[in-house]
Amino acid sequence: MRTQVGIVGAGPAGLLLSHLLHLQGIESMVLEIRSREYVEGRIRAGVLEQGTVDLLNETGLGERMRREGLSHEGINIRFAGHTHRIDFVDLTGKAVTVYGQHEVVKDLIAARLKAGAQLHFEVDQVGVSDLDTPAPTIRFLDRDGAEHALVCDVIAGCDGFHGVCRPAIPAGRLTMYEREYPLAWLGILAESHPISHELIYVYHERGFALFSMRSPRITRLYLQCAPDEDLALWPDDRIWDELQRRLAGDEETPILQEGPILQKGVTTMRSFVAEPMQFGRLFLAGDAAHIVPPTGAKGLNLAVTDVSVLAQALAAFYASGSFEELDRYSATCLRRVWKAERFSAWMTSTLHRFPGHTPFEQRVQLAELDYLMSSHAAQKSLAENYVGLPLR
Repeated sequence: MRTQVGIVGAGPAGLLLSHLLHLQGIESMVLEIRSREYVEGRIRAGVLEQGTVDLLNETGLGERMRREGLSHEGINIRFAGHTHRIDFVDLTGKAVTVYGQHEVVKDLIAARLKAGAQLHFEVDQVGVSDLDTPAPTIRFLDRDGAEHALVCDVIAGCDGFHGVCRPAIPAGRLTMYEREYPLAWLGILAESHPISHELIYVYHERGFALFSMRSPRITRLYLQCAPDEDLALWPDDRIWDELQRRLAGDEETPILQEGPILQKGVTTMRSFVAEPMQFGRLFLAGDAAHIVPPTGAKGLNLAVTDVSVLAQALAAFYASGSFEELDRYSATCLRRVWKAERFSAWMTSTLHRFPGHTPFEQRVQLAELDYLMSSHAAQKSLAENYVGLPLR
């Protein structure tokens, strides 16, 4: 078997890369160990930066997003019982769009299948080899158990943090930067009428909380918890009680509407970067190369940026035969990645109550939030980062 670009992973990074390459007339094959149903049903955050929205629209993927996505022109930050709004449009002229990552994935899969893409789910025993040769190879078993060797010009590792691509890079060729946070999010999806049309971030003495929405009937809510939290100890009544406590605000704040909880789970918090994001003819993108805590809503958007850069570099490679842009791929992406890591770490450190924090450190957090609400420059900095920094 042969293709120009072999893509491991059918998450948003791998699927979007395949779509962008298709628009350039470049052949690709996407391999995914999970089923299509699993990939399309995997619930992840869905705050899209303006640049991500623009790219999806420009490449013919935005029809359903425009119809069902929710445009948010700001966010709310609540602390000391009071709510403060940061107006993105006023500060930057841009907004964000709430549209679930799994919905983006559904749109991508539909577009790829309509175009006759080579998209293979439920493959097994995936491995990559010969990465520093002109013919890197992906070996796998198809759904029927038949063995295949897919020879490529280039391999894109879009298979996530636990995938096979990054570990295939020889020891000593990557530098790993990582921070494990001593906290997590207990997240729920609930059938509940939203109390706000924009996100509410809450700094509370009992721990962080976040209100967001997925539709006019579905809310997404989070509570700070321990990384090893036992979900069995969180029946629905306890979750709603804790959310009511943490989301309580001033007299103008609507009361949280309770409803059936459709899904619950615990998300651990990690910052991670692997440098460089390439070895030989293997290029890492998305979670395979970097992880951010979800506080800053950057994970999906970084993946989109990565594959946008990679698609442009591959188009230049096939047009000219030159590796110049491909050689710059990692450096180009990492400048933006590290800025997103900084912002996500700042949001996480500012809004959460950390185990072992002293009263002094807690008062510094409150002072940071108070300064943010009293400084136009600080608000503009937050808004610029939240709606998305330019690539260069």
